[in-house]
Amino acid sequence: MLVLSRQRNESIVIGDNIVITVVDIRGDKVRLGINAPNTVPVHRQEIFDAIQKERGVVAAGKPVATPPPGGSVPGAADAATPAAPKPDAPRP
Repeated sequence: MLVLSRQRNESIVIGDNIVITVVDIRGDKVRLGINAPNTVPVHRQEIFDAIQKERGVVAAGKPVATPPPGGSVPGAADAATPAAPKPDAPRP
């Protein structure tokens, strides 16, 4: 993991088209602004984990639940037609 120090209004650039800017710092909370193409999904970790769980994937890459032969797991997303991830906030 690369660890960088930044102050308010300073940025980090990832690749050619992703910019992360420190917008505000209040106590132990840091607000980040992320400028990325709409084709790049950006989520908070807990949202990303929920999407992966809904798709039947856990951190180790193993299925969360396997449907019984001829049946389905209640509440599990259909693996053949996964739902499109929803961004945390709209991007310009």
